[in-house]
Amino acid sequence: MNQHSTLVVDTAVSTRTHSLRRALAVLAFAGLTAIAARMSVPLPGTPIPFTLQPVAVLLSGLLLGGPLGATSQLAYLALGAAGLPVFAAGGGIAYFAGPTGGYLLAFPLAAGIAGFIASDAPGIPRVVLACLAGLFVVHLGGAAWLSLQPWLGGGSIAAFELSLLPFLLGDLLKVVLVAVVALGLGGRVRGRLR
Repeated sequence: MNQHSTLVVDTAVSTRTHSLRRALAVLAFAGLTAIAARMSVPLPGTPIPFTLQPVAVLLSGLLLGGPLGATSQLAYLALGAAGLPVFAAGGGIAYFAGPTGGYLLAFPLAAGIAGFIASDAPGIPRVVLACLAGLFVVHLGGAAWLSLQPWLGGGSIAAFELSLLPFLLGDLLKVVLVAVVALGLGGRVRGRLR
């Protein structure tokens, strides 16, 4: 085998290894989101439980980058739509019609935006901004969906109060947790996926 052939084979193996690593990272974050969904605490006065899903969503964007983070969340939603019990209270396509459907459908966009914002300079200000933007997208999706629910009766204001206010303190803690993990691991993980 000549030097050119060796280079072609090495490049092909490297490309396959890289693609496999990226696919495994996507599946790992889909799985992490499923585990985080099971860490669920019902809150009084709202049908929306407190879960750690947003932590996994934000980390997927910050650690994998926007496109792969969004892909991991699309994979998560596909697993749930297929009937696997990956959501906080089960799975199946009908789950998206429930009160948490808007949150779930916002996960890919939230991961993508968080990853995009933090992509170039993932320092503390950029990571915190990425987390806040991602959480804003998640809550916006939740509020938009809840405002369409006939059982709510109060429209946009009631949807906002129901979808955001009970979660503010928990969201601040999530931002701190995600920032610490992303700043600690981000460069190493992103470097292995490029």
